[in-house]
Amino acid sequence: MNGPQTAAQAMAAAAARLRAAGVPDPARDARILLAHAASIEASRVTLIAPEDLAPEIAERYERLIALRVIRVPVSHLIGEREFYGRRFKVSGDVLDPRPETECLIEAALAEPFSRVLDLGLGSGCILVTLLAEMPEATGLGVDLSEAACLQASANAVLHRVEPRAEIQQSDWFSKVVGQFDLIVSNPPYIALDEMQDLSDEVRGHEPEMALTDGGDGLSAYRVIAAELGQYLAPTGRVFLEIGPTQGATVSDLLLSAGLTQVSVIPDLDGRDRVVCGRGCGENTS
Repeated sequence: MNGPQTAAQAMAAAAARLRAAGVPDPARDARILLAHAASIEASRVTLIAPEDLAPEIAERYERLIALRVIRVPVSHLIGEREFYGRRFKVSGDVLDPRPETECLIEAALAEPFSRVLDLGLGSGCILVTLLAEMPEATGLGVDLSEAACLQASANAVLHRVEPRAEIQQSDWFSKVVGQFDLIVSNPPYIALDEMQDLSDEVRGHEPEMALTDGGDGLSAYRVIAAELGQYLAPTGRVFLEIGPTQGATVSDLLLSAGLTQVSVIPDLDGRDRVVCGRGCGENTS
């Protein structure tokens, strides 16, 4: 189409391109990306729909749609993703926060805690959310990726919990000191032979080390379970996000490590999502 387009025309054309490329929910993505190109809230797109798009906005929108056609995630294009009612800055260096992880947050917040450890913190969405929801708590987040630590630090500042959040580059527990009454983790749990089943957005644009251990998807849980006793307070709690087929195996690992009250929490779709347990009540330090 020659000449200026209204926002509504540009959005319709973009949705058609995305649909033809096989992008899921093309109308939603077209709307979100137009809002981003125009620097407005998505809820205001309807208000500008009859107006001609300014050339600079049209150019930005075209670039965004072209990248979405080749399956660059919307979150990477706009630089953020919502999680538990807050917006978190994201990039290709960290796993996108996902709605199913919110059930870990809900379970962890069911009881008060004063000191939390997040193993493999990625974007920091779990640690930052827990600290934001529990204003008296402090926490430590560790990740092997320096880029992830920087991203998590930025999110801690964004949500004003940085005075209570220590973030450190560490290979699981290697640089962790002290005990915690809450330990949480969303480790890489996808088996290597399952990677081919992931969407193009995930497989092509999210960090592989945050998705898979390169083996059976359980190696992180073995490491965590083996060392947990040194860092978990006597009656502390543990919450580990899992893949939907891993509940029994990860539960057995926690039981073998001496944890009690081990159970599996389903997500909103009814799939096993989090394994939790509690310390044995005796000081293990």
